[in-house]
Amino acid sequence: MLQTNNVHHLKEVTNPALFGAEPDSLQALFRKQPVECLAAGQSLFFEGDPAKHLFEVVEGSLRIFKIISDGRRVITGFLHAGDIVGVSLKSHYLYSAEAIVDTRIRRFSRKTFEAEVARCPDLRPEVFSRLCDEMAAAQDQMVLLSRKNAEERLCTFLLRQVQRGPGLRGNIAIVELPMTRLDIADYLGLTIETVSRTMTKLTQRGIICSIGRHAVRVMKHGVLAQLSGDDEYYGDERSQISYASGNHH
Repeated sequence: MLQTNNVHHLKEVTNPALFGAEPDSLQALFRKQPVECLAAGQSLFFEGDPAKHLFEVVEGSLRIFKIISDGRRVITGFLHAGDIVGVSLKSHYLYSAEAIVDTRIRRFSRKTFEAEVARCPDLRPEVFSRLCDEMAAAQDQMVLLSRKNAEERLCTFLLRQVQRGPGLRGNIAIVELPMTRLDIADYLGLTIETVSRTMTKLTQRGIICSIGRHAVRVMKHGVLAQLSGDDEYYGDERSQISYASGNHH
């Protein structure tokens, strides 16, 4: 769980009676909770820890991951401001969570959360919706890893970052990438060399353009969408793609 010597942790409010009026959203439950600070690289909780809390990301980013039997890390997702960790709670956390950059979070006790959801019927549809979103994300990840080649995986990843961002301006979008290339590789089931090589190819073809170490500008959103290998079309204009055929793994 949180390392108390590295976290500015204030006393948690866990008495439901202190919340007053019924909350109208899950975020409203967290709003009265104190903010805690995680340094980049600091763990929020570890796989197997008792799942005593849910967490809201206030600012920054987290990576969630599992360590498989041979010691390799598999990243199963990235969480950003507004995301809530642990809605589908079991008795123990099924993965580990760690700050990618300096991150601020709020925590809410599992026991009080369950009591609030039972007390406030308006919260139940949102809880159900978030559970459905988690299931859909897991299914999307299975397709990503089992059916797509390296280029399709990376393009799909970049498109997802566009979707969570401020949106397109014309055919161009800025994508913030606080995670490292190794993080992206561990999320996409690729090597860091393959991620770097594929990013370079997309840059050389004018599809993306690097902005510093942790952001890219998507220059040809329609082309990126078509390269993702999905049937759904994301762009505003259809673009013709001309590139040499070959092994893109």
